[in-house]
Amino acid sequence: MRTIEWCGDHVRLIDQTLLPGELTYVEIRDVNTMIDAIRRLVVRGAPALGVAGAFGVVLSAHQVRRSGEDIGQIHVDASHLAEARPTAVNLRWGVLRMMNVICKCTDIEEVCTLAEKEAVAILEADVKSNEQMSLRGADFVASLVKGQISVQTHCNAGGLACVEWGTALGVVRAIHERGMLHKVFASETRPLLQGARLTAFELAQMGINHAIVVDGAGPSVIAAGLVDVVLVGADRIAANGDTANKIGTYPLALAASRAGVPFIVVAPESTVDLDTISGKEIQIELRDEDEVLSWNGDRVAP
Repeated sequence: MRTIEWCGDHVRLIDQTLLPGELTYVEIRDVNTMIDAIRRLVVRGAPALGVAGAFGVVLSAHQVRRSGEDIGQIHVDASHLAEARPTAVNLRWGVLRMMNVICKCTDIEEVCTLAEKEAVAILEADVKSNEQMSLRGADFVASLVKGQISVQTHCNAGGLACVEWGTALGVVRAIHERGMLHKVFASETRPLLQGARLTAFELAQMGINHAIVVDGAGPSVIAAGLVDVVLVGADRIAANGDTANKIGTYPLALAASRAGVPFIVVAPESTVDLDTISGKEIQIELRDEDEVLSWNGDRVAP
C-alpha cells in the first residue's frame, strides 16, 4: 500500500484525515489542490511531503502546458509549495531538487518530461531508502537489546508518513518480521491523534501487538521499565544534531535519558538541514487553535 502514487496525469493520495474509519484515495490534479492537501494533512509526514512537493511541481508544469501561461508560473507555484508546511524540511528539499532539474529549461514539453522523471525517481528512492533504514535500524536495535523487544514511539513515522515502509515504524516492522518484537507502545499524539489514528492503524494492519497510551503517560511507561527502546521520526535535523519532531517528543527523550533507555531518531538524509545550525533556528509551525479547542466540529473548551 503506497501513500502516494503517480498515475500519469494526476497524483493519487491516501486521505489520512479519514483514517482509521475510511481508507479513501483522493486524486490531485492541480498544484493548488496539492498545496491544500499538504496544509490539511491529507498527506503528511516529512518524507511523504518531500515526494508530494516534487509532484506538486509536476502538476504545475502540466498546468502551464495546458494553459499556455508563462513558464515562470512554475517558480511561483514552487514557492507556495515549499512554504505550505514550514517545519518539515523535506518539503522544501523536494521542491528545490525539482527546480534545480528544470530551472534552465525554456521548452515546456521538456520541463514536463524532466519534472515527471525526477519526481518518480524521488518517489522510488524514498521507498528504497526507507527499506534500507528499516533493516539497518533493526540490526542496530538488535545489537543494543537482547531477546524480545518492546518499543515506544510517538506520532506516526510509518508507511503513511512516507511512500512505503516508514522510518521509525519501518524499523518496528523489520524487527517484527524477524520475530523479535514483543510490543509497541504508541502515544496518542494530541491534538490530531496521529498515533492513535494512524500508527495504531498501521500496527493493526501488520498484526503487531500494541497499546495506545495517552501522551502524558509516555514517560511513565519508560520509567516503569516497560520499554527497551524509543524510536521516533523527525521533521528536521539541524547541523548540530538538534531534532524537531511532533510536540511531545521531548519528554520522551528526557525520560529515556533518565532511565538509560536508547532513544533513536530514524530519518532520511533529506531531513537533515545543514543550513540550520541548531534547533533554535528551526521554524515551528503554528496551526489553527481549533485543532486543540474543538473536536469533530464541536467546541470542547470555553
